[in-house]
Amino acid sequence: MKKLNILILILLFATYSLSAQSLETINLTDAVTGKVINIQSQVKGKGLILIFHSLACPFAKMYESRLVALRTKYQSQGFTFILVNPEVSTNEDDKTAMRNYIDQSDINTPYLIDEKQALTKHFNVTKIPEVIFLSPEGKVNYRGALDNNPQAETAVSAHYLDRAIDSILKGEAPTPEQARAVGCNVKTY
Repeated sequence: MKKLNILILILLFATYSLSAQSLETINLTDAVTGKVINIQSQVKGKGLILIFHSLACPFAKMYESRLVALRTKYQSQGFTFILVNPEVSTNEDDKTAMRNYIDQSDINTPYLIDEKQALTKHFNVTKIPEVIFLSPEGKVNYRGALDNNPQAETAVSAHYLDRAIDSILKGEAPTPEQARAVGCNVKTY
């Protein structure tokens, strides 16, 4: 019986290992340029900041000006910002809506289509917006909410992502490393 249990555990582990996807194998289409982008190739400079986003989520709209400010403040310091939409397909209507959003919002970042939710599932993202901040080595430095008040920018008292980026710039580990994201639930397919 003990040997059977061990065999079952080995088979389960092997099955899980084979189904797990690494960043090197995740390629997503940029709705802005139409190019296919390998996620691992974007982990460079001082870090990659993935913001899971959806045009249908009102919480994402509430964070728009804060996203522009964050990108403006930190992109020139070596951080890459990318929006990821796990709720659209690569059809032309979805791409056009995403391109129009980038043009009108002044966010000016790639907007990737995670049609099969490979990246979303890789990081177990459940909310929109939710941030994953990766170090150049691919380690998650921070994950969660941008700040502590999605509804009122003027009432924000904890700038979680700002604090995490500033910590990395000082050579320190971000604290907290995680803050619960608040927003729309990711629609899983």
